[in-house]
Amino acid sequence: MLSKTDTSGDEAERYTPPPKWERAPVSALLMGSPREDLSPKQLALLANVIRDDRAGVFVAGEVALLKKRCISVIGARKVSREGAARARRVARELATAGVVVVSGLAEGVDTEAMTSAINAGGRVVGVIGTPLDQAYPAKNKRLQEEVYRDHLLVSQFASGSPVYPSNFPERNRLMALLSDATVVIEASDTSGSLHQAAECQRLGRWLFIARSVADNPSLEWPKKFLAYDRCQVLERTDDMLAAVYDQ
Repeated sequence: MLSKTDTSGDEAERYTPPPKWERAPVSALLMGSPREDLSPKQLALLANVIRDDRAGVFVAGEVALLKKRCISVIGARKVSREGAARARRVARELATAGVVVVSGLAEGVDTEAMTSAINAGGRVVGVIGTPLDQAYPAKNKRLQEEVYRDHLLVSQFASGSPVYPSNFPERNRLMALLSDATVVIEASDTSGSLHQAAECQRLGRWLFIARSVADNPSLEWPKKFLAYDRCQVLERTDDMLAAVYDQ
């Protein structure tokens, strides 16, 4: 089990949970969005993501953001300098195009993407692997507070529940469901990001892989996913938007 919450430093430095949140079924959250029309297969797969969709997930902030176009930008926690720059650029371009950037508030790619989108004046959705009243990693507690205050924070885990490593693959599967597409900026063959890539396949969501990752001869995973008809190498953000939305 992981450390439950940030308790370091004095009270002023601790994470402040959202003052209020609500619970809603994922199917209701997606109503009116580009992801509204879930096929029978996708509805069946909800059980793979949310154990009881009637109970729903926990949300704090502007839930209407999930009605808009949403694209996940995810990848390695220990991201390279080039990968960090690429995450910032893609998130900035999505934000400029009016697309909500979805990510997981982890270190590395997630943090770079969310911060860049916010700095560009865009909107973000943070999907976390802890309950809403916990911040992990602790260093992102201020970012997490900004997300629920000015954007939207989502968790499938109830307040007070323990935090296990398995929470984070479950979180990635939820992100795939909430997004029209997922961009993997940088990821190893054992990365947790691959859980989200696999869920994109199962759900029929678009998946984009950064060119540097697709061309990396030391990686096996991109070849497996590029055989999927809704998986493409990311060349330009405009091309991705055209593929996902101009159909």
